Amino acid sequence: MAMFTQADLVGYMRRAAGEDESISLDGDIAEVTFADLGYDSLAVMEIASLAERELGVRLPEETMAGVETPQQFVDLVNEQLPASV
Repeated sequence: MAMFTQADLVGYMRRAAGEDESISLDGDIAEVTFADLGYDSLAVMEIASLAERELGVRLPEETMAGVETPQQFVDLVNEQLPASV
């Protein structure tokens, strides 16, 4: 995988933590907080865990604590991808 995208993240979000039927993940959610999307910190950690397993990246809990939006998550994963390939 050359680059991790918002579409990739949405797939991980759906697989790892499900989806709130009242909130659409299909639009531009890059700057919407995970909390506003219906994902609490435990759900975000589950998403991070799935990304770690499947992409071979390291997303430590202390680093993930500052990740509040999908764009921040995507950026963090992309920073880690070159180091893990």
